[in-house]
Amino acid sequence: IKERYHWQTHNVKQSGVDDMVLLAKISEDAIVENLKKRFMDDYIFTYIGPVLISVNPFKQLPYFTDREIDLYQGAVMSSHPHPPLDLALGWTGPLQEGRKLPSLCSGESGAGKTVAAKYIMGYVSKVSGGGPKVQHVKDIILKSNPLLEAFGNAKTVRNNNSSRFGKYFEIQFSRGGEPDGGKISNFLLEKSRVVNQNPGERSFHIYYQLLEGASPEQQENLGITSPDYYYYLNQSAAYKVDDMNDRQEFQETLAAMDVVGVSGEEQTLVLQLVAGILHLGNISFRESGNYAVVESEDFLAFPAYLLGIDQDRLREKLTSRKMDSKWGGRSEVIDVTLNVEQASFTRDALAKALYARLFDYLVDAVNKAMQKDHEEYNIGVLDIYGFEIFQKNGFEQFCINFVNEKLQQIFIELTLKAEQEEYVQEGIRWSPIDYFNNKVVCDLIENKVNPPGVMSILDDVCATMHAKGEGADQTLLQKLQMVIGTHPHFNSWNKGFVVHHYAGKPTNDINSNLFPENLNAEKKGRPTTASSKIKKQANNLVDTLMKCTPHYIRCIKPNETKRPRDWEESRVKHQVEYLGLRENIRVRRAGYAYRRVFQKFLHRYAILTPETWPAWRGDERRGVVHLLNSVNMDPDQYQLGRSKVFIKAPESLFLLEEMRERRYDGYARVIQKAWRKHVAVRKYIRMREEASNILLNKKERRRNSINRNFMGDYVGLESRPELRCFVGRRERVDFADTVVKYDRRFKTVKRDLILTPRLLYLIGREKVKQGPDKGTIKEVLKRQIELERIQSVSLRMGLCLLCEAGACGSLSLRPTRKDMRKSRYLGGGGGVQNGSGIRTRPRSQHRLSMVRQSSMDQPSLPRQGASPRAKALPAQLNLDFMNVPDQGVAGLQRRLSKEAKPVPGGGRAKPKPKPKPQPHLPRCRALYAYDAQDTDELSFNANELIEILREDASGWWQGRIRGKEGLFPGNYVEKL
Repeated sequence: IKERYHWQTHNVKQSGVDDMVLLAKISEDAIVENLKKRFMDDYIFTYIGPVLISVNPFKQLPYFTDREIDLYQGAVMSSHPHPPLDLALGWTGPLQEGRKLPSLCSGESGAGKTVAAKYIMGYVSKVSGGGPKVQHVKDIILKSNPLLEAFGNAKTVRNNNSSRFGKYFEIQFSRGGEPDGGKISNFLLEKSRVVNQNPGERSFHIYYQLLEGASPEQQENLGITSPDYYYYLNQSAAYKVDDMNDRQEFQETLAAMDVVGVSGEEQTLVLQLVAGILHLGNISFRESGNYAVVESEDFLAFPAYLLGIDQDRLREKLTSRKMDSKWGGRSEVIDVTLNVEQASFTRDALAKALYARLFDYLVDAVNKAMQKDHEEYNIGVLDIYGFEIFQKNGFEQFCINFVNEKLQQIFIELTLKAEQEEYVQEGIRWSPIDYFNNKVVCDLIENKVNPPGVMSILDDVCATMHAKGEGADQTLLQKLQMVIGTHPHFNSWNKGFVVHHYAGKPTNDINSNLFPENLNAEKKGRPTTASSKIKKQANNLVDTLMKCTPHYIRCIKPNETKRPRDWEESRVKHQVEYLGLRENIRVRRAGYAYRRVFQKFLHRYAILTPETWPAWRGDERRGVVHLLNSVNMDPDQYQLGRSKVFIKAPESLFLLEEMRERRYDGYARVIQKAWRKHVAVRKYIRMREEASNILLNKKERRRNSINRNFMGDYVGLESRPELRCFVGRRERVDFADTVVKYDRRFKTVKRDLILTPRLLYLIGREKVKQGPDKGTIKEVLKRQIELERIQSVSLRMGLCLLCEAGACGSLSLRPTRKDMRKSRYLGGGGGVQNGSGIRTRPRSQHRLSMVRQSSMDQPSLPRQGASPRAKALPAQLNLDFMNVPDQGVAGLQRRLSKEAKPVPGGGRAKPKPKPKPQPHLPRCRALYAYDAQDTDELSFNANELIEILREDASGWWQGRIRGKEGLFPGNYVEKL
């Protein structure tokens, strides 16, 4: 499977870089530009080393289908970034070693953390096998998401399905790697959303699902009506969400409760409690004698009924509280009546506490359904809402940003720690870099003493001011200004304070939200505050993560419009800054940008050298050294560890990748060439068979007379300008080849033979003896013979070409020829392409004769009456050894015609016949002088007479003057 699904970059569109460690320039602008390129091409995942960056596309992409999951099961780190791949790469090792493997999804609200976490859990569920127990756990893993989203997610101004709680989901495995248990830890539930929402936002989804999807019977029993009737829902006037069907999702929520084991009776109680919280919010108060009383008793009845308590008991709980009083060693319980403001806060606190305990109950139900006796191995997925800066930031936002600050701290520590450990383990030299350590911000929030942090001061104010509500806000602010007012990461004003987080500077409003976490705690002890509980949860989470090897998924929200392909540059750049991506790249690049195990490095780049292809046989370390030396990589650009090779600059890696791509491209071209040749040959054979079938039993001419086109250029003159320069610009080349010349001492010398309709060129090579090109080999023209002066050309069996010149003397050439080329060049009649072979001009008095003989004569019957051949005279040599191959019927007829002639004797040769008188040709007179611009043109002066050989419509005529033929412009002359 690994070989089958080994991802390659061939035929895959490249958009930016997959791993931003390989960016040429490390800056926020370069990071944003790379993310934008990939986002616009629907590549939403990018690496920074082992960290995965995910950009929310706000649309469905085919990245999480069964096919994708199947492909990534056998993928390697060089594959395209993907959440299942990120999990698959680190899954095997921790499971085998019994370690935990958490995946941390972080980012701001709406960046896609929950979706990434869901797909990771879905991947684990799909790739693992198992029986009924395992399948039951898988169903709970998948089906628990709709339940927890209904009670824990809500619409915000930045995200239609924003997680309003933190979730750490542990999937527990057996020794065989099958999921057989699980556990969910929840923290930081935004309880204030139950009683108050910002404009344009909604409360938790379950309220709107219940109001929209309840049956008529449920509506009657629960007193359900439209959302605008309830005070807890009508403050924001937002009731609907685009692309969200509350009625359908209500049924999915009920089905999820069935899967996790919540019975029908318990489901009724859950819905009853949800409706009771809604009705509780409609209870209002009025002032009576400086004390609060319920404005309408009618609004008390239904919430008391749904919550299962007495109406009077509910009224008493909302309008008064009990306080312990100590005097003289005696303790006394005193009933304290509340004012209108305190009564409203008490009502809201009760509603938030009820909802928080209901949410904890549902999480506990999911945990019980997946509970196993003992824990062996597990994979964790952390889904926590990211850093938040709203127009109005309350206590929840303060806690959320604190937890994100802690996660950023361990991210930096673990990243640096992992880098340092790897370099030490491999024995690699590196120099540490400077970075901002946000531990100072974490200490500002959570320190207990010297100086105390914000949470410690908050706990102290809660302990001292819980007996009275007035003035608590200003007391907290004054104490913060007094204790930590001079801290460089803290500012304050008259209604709140600012903590300088790594991601921004949110303004935290102080608005009387300081409630004890446990209202029923023992009176004599100090109640547990919400801040102390959150601090404890955050530290426990950090301790858990510091013991693991986490995988990080950094999620980015590209816009506020929630539309696909919409990119807000400034928003993304801000997220890149506060997520610390540039620092992450710098840490990763502090030593070496690329590292790979020897075996995988050799496997990927083996094609670069013959010694490593197809596989290196020997020590892997020596193979890596050989490969790097073969590509001439500088030694300071890489280091070899104990098991890995480390490459420093991204450009060095790009060089390797480019060379690898070129090799694959070259081999691909060889394969394509062979395949195309195979296809062409098959097509030619088919066409030849079809042509033969057409002529079958219909042809009456001699065989071998089918036209065979002649292609005479065997040296490729079009791509060899050093040879083409010797030939005229408009001169047609009929034949060109490299031949071997034998000199008088029978030494071989190579010559380039070029034949045109006019001339025969012999081109050799000589070393330049002087000048700037001294010592170089250049082509020189050895001979240039006009075809008119060649008297005869004859072929002999010894692969020789003998040319006899006329008045210019004799020339003897013996170039080696291939039989196939000779047959094609001197073949029988038929059309000729790119030249017509050797031809004679009509006016030439020299005779050009071509003689072809065959040493493989076809046996034939003797003619009737034919006499035996006479014995050859001594002067006549036997030249059978120089005969050419069989020429078919044409050669047979030529031999028969020769046999009919008398055998030549020793007498005198017959005299040459007189040349035919030349025909009278038209003539013209030159009007102007003309200088030839090329070798095939004529030069003449004014009033000279020129014989016209041919007139052409193009305006260039062919003529003869002073025994030389050539072309001349027709508009320079007048005909006589």
